[in-house]
Amino acid sequence: MQEHFDVIVVGGGGSGLAAAASAAEHGASVLLLEKLPVLGGTTGIAVGSFTANCTSLQREAGVEDSLEAHVEDAGKFPPPQYEARNNAALRRFCLAHAAETLAWLPSMGLRFHGPSPEPPNRVPRMHNVVPGARAYIAALQERVRQHGGVIRTGATVVGLEPREGRVTGVIAEIEGRRRHFGARRGVILAAGDYANAPALIARYKGEKFAGIEGINPHATGDGHVLAQQAGARLVNMDITYGPEVRFVAPPGRTLQSLVPLNATVMRLLGRLYPLLPGWVLAQIVRRLLVTWQHPEDALHEDGAILVNQAGERFCDERRSPEREIALAAQPGKIAYILLDERLCERYSRWPHFISTAPQTAYAYVQDYLRLRPDVAVQATTLDAVAGRRGIPAGVLRRTVAEVNRQRTAAGQPPLQGDRWVLLGPAKAYFTTTEGGAAINERFQVLDEAGQPIPGLYAVGQNGLGGQVLWGHGLHIAWAITSGRLAGRYVASPGAR
Repeated sequence: MQEHFDVIVVGGGGSGLAAAASAAEHGASVLLLEKLPVLGGTTGIAVGSFTANCTSLQREAGVEDSLEAHVEDAGKFPPPQYEARNNAALRRFCLAHAAETLAWLPSMGLRFHGPSPEPPNRVPRMHNVVPGARAYIAALQERVRQHGGVIRTGATVVGLEPREGRVTGVIAEIEGRRRHFGARRGVILAAGDYANAPALIARYKGEKFAGIEGINPHATGDGHVLAQQAGARLVNMDITYGPEVRFVAPPGRTLQSLVPLNATVMRLLGRLYPLLPGWVLAQIVRRLLVTWQHPEDALHEDGAILVNQAGERFCDERRSPEREIALAAQPGKIAYILLDERLCERYSRWPHFISTAPQTAYAYVQDYLRLRPDVAVQATTLDAVAGRRGIPAGVLRRTVAEVNRQRTAAGQPPLQGDRWVLLGPAKAYFTTTEGGAAINERFQVLDEAGQPIPGLYAVGQNGLGGQVLWGHGLHIAWAITSGRLAGRYVASPGAR
């Protein structure tokens, strides 16, 4: 393999593959380095929503939209204290270019359904790739290779190579050896977030959060560390999506992962998708819901409690993030959500659901019992349901008795009945992180003085640049849009 390229991309998720594909399309020689044996990153395990305004699918559906309306609505999703710190100019830039990206992707054979509503968006803007987010990875990977790009997995970038004030390449560990690769026009950091980087979480968010894991165990902040070592200014590093309670991943391979990471297969599935009966589509969506979506907080507002493996209640379930911090301190970092007969009945039909993709589909108690038997069990007695999870029945009975004593005194409904469900194991997770290197609209990484670091660029979660992207579909929209634009820019002979 050659040692010098025009562009080197660090990371093989959605943003990195988009950057590599775009740079290769524009005539650059490209090397993409991914530390894992497979491509995908966090994009590859997502549902695949892509939120954008003024798209062709919106027009076909008769939806009238505008950039200004989307800019305003995007600001309604984050908590006010986070929205106040958003880089408004950069988020507007993202929203202004997302539709172009959505128009670029079908040229690779990708298909989308939607748009779907997600309040407080005033109109439907959420587009979902068919059959799931792995389709992005398959299509972009094929585009990179079609245009002569080189992809190397099992290649961990451990350092950047500076020369005369410019980043000129990278140092990578491949099969136990250190290799040096030169980048004539630039290095693009696209290595994902730091949701599973305890040292970074502790440093920027606080030690009490360090025990909470990321949903992607490989999201260890590698790009952030490389950027900072090069002198980058990191912004909003304490802002995270979560922590929140989520069920553990299913054992073995998920439905989405069973689909081969092959662009031809993905295109075929895309063509078949509209032909599937509605009940089949509903089952596919529900399976995704029970795999990747978190249980609604309303469960706890309505009386469900959290207990640990010993059958003990350890927190006020309605208080977050205290709930997640306490959960991460439990044995095995796991807990279970206990529902009694009243709650089982309540969460078996609209408008009360366990999890949802907003206004797209909903999952109820029976869906979890049928589709996720690894995290949902039921029985007619408290002792029996405890036994199905190896929880000491006597301890759980005492826990419920104490809860009921408190609720009776407060005039609240007790936990009781002839039907009991335990949902879990559940853990506290960070979904993603909002901190990243400061960048400009050419994706150049900026130093502490606000000046570009020559030869260094960042996209996706490495290059959030101070944006706060709350809501479904904005992180993928930014990942692929930033990769597309950065790849085109860095590929140009004038890139510096």
